[in-house]
Amino acid sequence: MPLLNKTRVRSAAHNHPVGPAPAPVWTTARIALTAFFAVDGFLFAAWVVRIPDVRAQVHASHSALGLALLCLSAGAVATMPLIGRLCVRFGSRPVTVASLAALSLAVLLPAHTGSVLTLGAALLLFGAAYGGANVSMNSAAVDLVVELRRPVMPSFHAGYSLGGLLGAAVGGLLAGTLSTAWALALSGALGLLVTVIAGTALLRTAAVTPAAVTAATPRGTAAPSRQPARNARLLVILLGLVALCDAYGEGALADWATLHLTDDVHASTGLAATGYAAFAFAMTAGRLGGTWLSVRAGQTRVMLFGGLTAATGMLVAALAPAVPLVLAGFVLVGLGLANIFPLAIAAAGVAGGPRGVATASTLGYAGMLVGPPAIGFLADATTLPLALTTVAATAALAAALSLLVRPKPTAR
Repeated sequence: MPLLNKTRVRSAAHNHPVGPAPAPVWTTARIALTAFFAVDGFLFAAWVVRIPDVRAQVHASHSALGLALLCLSAGAVATMPLIGRLCVRFGSRPVTVASLAALSLAVLLPAHTGSVLTLGAALLLFGAAYGGANVSMNSAAVDLVVELRRPVMPSFHAGYSLGGLLGAAVGGLLAGTLSTAWALALSGALGLLVTVIAGTALLRTAAVTPAAVTAATPRGTAAPSRQPARNARLLVILLGLVALCDAYGEGALADWATLHLTDDVHASTGLAATGYAAFAFAMTAGRLGGTWLSVRAGQTRVMLFGGLTAATGMLVAALAPAVPLVLAGFVLVGLGLANIFPLAIAAAGVAGGPRGVATASTLGYAGMLVGPPAIGFLADATTLPLALTTVAATAALAAALSLLVRPKPTAR
């Protein structure tokens, strides 16, 4: 009888091999990192809603303000490769905490400028901190995706979107009661408070080890690359181009959606303001459901159908003559673009580590930098609706590229 029992135990073990138990879905590290993404979006939105006040403060023309805003993007793009190297040397989590602390302090600077030149310098520092926060947070998130063995990257970016919506709402409510300096100071203080609380929790939890990255692969995401370094670099660049195509559309709609509704579709000012809001809410909702979709459909299908959905929605929004159709198109664009960027950055991190995240993020944010002015130049040369169809083209390109970067099945 004992021999029979042992035989049954061995047989059961053979049929159901014992492996490492899956990590809990919501760990302390995941909650803390989600808080960092949310406060990052909150701080950026707190600055964005105060741009008109800061513009009046420094007496900037439209072109001068555009150059100052370019400094923010330049600071972010220039810093990203350096932050990738720092993450490799010191770890993504300590760099994340330091970057968010720097961002919480840098958000105060624009309120204390008196000229376009000093505003540009302040935004260069703000952009550097913002770029550092985004690379380090995404690097830490890639490690957690591997540790949890679930494609949860979209949930972190949903936190960013929710933080941005909250920051815009709070900033709008405080616009008539608090000065720019006080509003940004309170936002920075909140950022520091979250950094201390979430940073303490994040640093107390053990980060995933390289061995775990090799052994554990999240469902719906690519396996860690064992291919030559040259192929891995090419894969990271292709994923960066996917992120660029996504960010091109996001940046373009942020600056041109409202103007398209007022000038081309003749919507009222109040109704036109709902255009970007509809896009932003749809993107947030899409990211909240991104993990669920990635688990069930796989990241390649999510990126492929997301790009095609965004392309269809943008064609409707750009060419339809009625406001309801345009708003419906913006919703489709938001849902379609929602998960392409986070999934591309996650795959770049798996393929190339923190430096892969930095490279893909740099290309991605370059798309956000190029999108708005490209739409403007094309609109002057043709029309704004025709210029906006380039967003449909880049979304379709992202869908096509997703087929090139899909993970190959691993041998068992």
